[in-house]
Amino acid sequence: MRGREQQAEAAPAGTIWLHGLHAVAAALANPRRRLKRLLVTADAAAELAKRVEKPWRVQPEIVDRQRFQTFLPEDSVHQGAALLAEPLTPLALDQAIAKHGGPVLLLDQVTDPRNVGAILRSAAAFGAACVVMQDRHAPPETGALARAASGALEIVPIAREVNLSRAIVTLQKAGFWVLGLAGEAARTLAEAAPRDRRVALVLGAEESGMRRLQRETCDELVRLPIAPGMESLNVAAAAAVALYEVARDRTPQASAESEEETEA
Repeated sequence: MRGREQQAEAAPAGTIWLHGLHAVAAALANPRRRLKRLLVTADAAAELAKRVEKPWRVQPEIVDRQRFQTFLPEDSVHQGAALLAEPLTPLALDQAIAKHGGPVLLLDQVTDPRNVGAILRSAAAFGAACVVMQDRHAPPETGALARAASGALEIVPIAREVNLSRAIVTLQKAGFWVLGLAGEAARTLAEAAPRDRRVALVLGAEESGMRRLQRETCDELVRLPIAPGMESLNVAAAAAVALYEVARDRTPQASAESEEETEA
């Protein structure tokens, strides 16, 4: 019986199971997300109803908690909610930067989906325009990635590019100042980040850092000031600190512009 249930509820080709209350609620509220099935416990259905106004675009199926063991990985923290859906369509880079005025993050072969999810969460918190990843050597959209993003996958567009160095050049032509994070850089991000133009941040892979071509294409390499006893930060932690620094650096200017608009 268990084998038949697993076969029936495995994600069909072109779909994924999103799980966890944050990820499922955000997907339910996202009109761009194409939904297929919603399996929830009674408690999870009640909690989702508090977060997302009904009617939903998919009819919930009330199940017991043991049901999730038939189609989700054993270590999944599903909180009694799983949503079968199609992956989101990546947004073109030029469209993403036109729609939002925030900074851009480029991930150079960051492969851990939990790190990518955490980076998306920070990107949403600090108003990033998009996260750029390669078509290859980057994780696809999965339930684990969405769970780590805690709803941010539905908020921050992902742009998939074949060649990351060409994406850097595209951003430079659009007026961005592109800064690559490297521990050996002479200047800190706070010293190098301009206040009069948009910023793009390039973060390298978990072990090897940025590749040579990306390093050479950046406008400048910068570092985050950390204690001498620590060699580096986890890439997701580095992204959060860097985005905060960029956002903090622009807060006074943004406030002044807001006051001018109010007076006008």
